[in-house]
Amino acid sequence: MFDRIIKASATFAIGLISTFGYCGVVLAMAIESACVPLPSEIIMPFSGFLAANGRFSLNGVALAGAVGCLLGSYVAYWVGATGGRRFIERYGRYLLITRHELALADRFFARWGSLAILIGRLLPAIRTFIALPAGVAKMKLWPFTLYTLIGSYVWCFALAYAGMKLGQHWLDLEPVFRRFQGLIALLFLLALTIFLVSRIRTLRKEAV
Repeated sequence: MFDRIIKASATFAIGLISTFGYCGVVLAMAIESACVPLPSEIIMPFSGFLAANGRFSLNGVALAGAVGCLLGSYVAYWVGATGGRRFIERYGRYLLITRHELALADRFFARWGSLAILIGRLLPAIRTFIALPAGVAKMKLWPFTLYTLIGSYVWCFALAYAGMKLGQHWLDLEPVFRRFQGLIALLFLLALTIFLVSRIRTLRKEAV
């Protein structure tokens, strides 16, 4: 039954994108980031496939996906900040939200703090729920917004790019991204660290 629900949600997402274009991408990713497990591994590769056919641009769908993630994350953040978490814990199973997934996001946020928003956006399951503990912790909205946009854009661009390159085989991406989710996050964190170190060194040289 769970598989049928996931397939139905994927069909729903594809229908949104096919009908409403960029706005459909924004809406689908907003739903996914508002603690509703609509699979981004379906949404963004399909959008990339459409980009390969000339309907969208790659950067356009990546940006639309990131904006959608931010809007949905604001909803989840607000729910966490206003005490609505208990409602989700009690009734979330009707939206396929499990206590295990919420606990996973809680532990990840507790370990990494604000940086969890950036890294968590590259991890399936965690990315869907990470805004909730951020709201509970009353994380400052400005860094929350910045980290959400950066992490979401990278994730959306990577999925859309892969979908564009795979063409009609875009659907094969979902199990691949889920299998290597940890490696993807590690590589992004490494690249970000290298960039920041390089930037700091450049600024120091300019100041001398």
